[in-house]
Amino acid sequence: MKIEILGPGCPRCQALEANVKEAVAELGIDAEIEKVTETAKIMGYGVVSTPGVVVDGQVKGFGKLFSKDEIKEMLRG
Repeated sequence: MKIEILGPGCPRCQALEANVKEAVAELGIDAEIEKVTETAKIMGYGVVSTPGVVVDGQVKGFGKLFSKDEIKEMLRG
């Protein structure tokens, strides 16, 4: 599984990355987590506000700091 964190590196983006790492660890998922900071790539996903979460190439959510539990739901579904 590949999880991308979309955002310029702001505090919300950093907090989202931490939440993703915690969710992955708690679910015991083998995942590659990548930070995407390039504006062109972020916009290529159609994301207009950050932070965002992409799982295996599919945008799961953007525009807010998702909680660990919200991320777990994204990864399960």
